[in-house]
Amino acid sequence: MLSLLHRAAARRMRWKNGLGWTTELASQPTRDELVQGEFDWRVSIAEVDADAEFSAFPGIDRSILVLAGAGMLLEVGERAPVELRERGKPLRFSGDSPARASLLGGPTRDFNVMTRRGVFDHLLTSATLGPPLPLERAPGRVWLVHVLRGHAVLDSLQVEADDSVLCECESGDAAPLLVRGAGELVLVQLDRAG
Repeated sequence: MLSLLHRAAARRMRWKNGLGWTTELASQPTRDELVQGEFDWRVSIAEVDADAEFSAFPGIDRSILVLAGAGMLLEVGERAPVELRERGKPLRFSGDSPARASLLGGPTRDFNVMTRRGVFDHLLTSATLGPPLPLERAPGRVWLVHVLRGHAVLDSLQVEADDSVLCECESGDAAPLLVRGAGELVLVQLDRAG
């Protein structure tokens, strides 16, 4: 089942610690269904306007990918600081660990994926469309395809820049979901754990 998610309809909200802003693209349960913020997974785009501590999310695995701006130096727990740049590799880390971002040259926007450990797992990647891109389906798998630049077509669904598509795979789905078009994508694969 495919659902088109318009960025204009997404909910912009303060970070949990109040130090920044995020725009939630999708979550399970949805924001309206949440009980005390206990999501199984959540995908959002955050605005980091100044050096800041990230919110703590115990029991959550996180990934971050810089979408725009000069990037940041991210310190997570006892790990060595990691430099994150636009079009660079995403970084995965535990929401249990304290994390602090130091901007490298002004505000950044970054793509965030969070999954509740032991309930869902995730993989965050990016891709540039050329030949059709196959996304493998599996029972219980969810794909979120975000069009960063350009456009994409999934089945007959046209998706423009800044919008996303949520694909919830069903048990009878066997053929890969083909993504066509011209542009840059952010891909989130969400799989139920166990």
